[in-house]
Amino acid sequence: MSIDSDKVLILCYGNPGRLDDGLGAAFAAKIKDQVPDGVTIEVDYLLAVEHASDIAENNVVIFVDAAVNGPEPFSFSRVEPQTIQSFSTHIADPGSVLGLAAELFAAETQGYCLGIRGYDFDAFGETLSTKAERNLAAALDFAVHLLESGSFEDAVKLE
Repeated sequence: MSIDSDKVLILCYGNPGRLDDGLGAAFAAKIKDQVPDGVTIEVDYLLAVEHASDIAENNVVIFVDAAVNGPEPFSFSRVEPQTIQSFSTHIADPGSVLGLAAELFAAETQGYCLGIRGYDFDAFGETLSTKAERNLAAALDFAVHLLESGSFEDAVKLE
């Protein structure tokens, strides 16, 4: 299935001051000049309920974050909207924010998660580990081709 790539939100999050937790922000900085016209990129420290309104304005949202564990160099998966049982305005996950966009704004936005494998999270610093840098490069290459093709569901099937 191909989707209109001018209605894609890339929502990157994580703390760039905590080593590999900054993979989301690093991804945003590197991909910004490689996306098709109309693709929106946002960066934040964490997901929040306020992101639901931005998500609702798009056909697709790709959540990009560091993965503490999981496949190397990255994973790409479908995110299903979830009903929020309870929430804090400071802690939300992709499914909950996507579900909130559907509930509050009748959004039919398709959600995907790009988890870039990181390794060093337990100290402070604004650098990425060597292995995380390699994983970031692979994720960037994947994402650029994904946005060019618009075949999001086909990419999920490759995982």
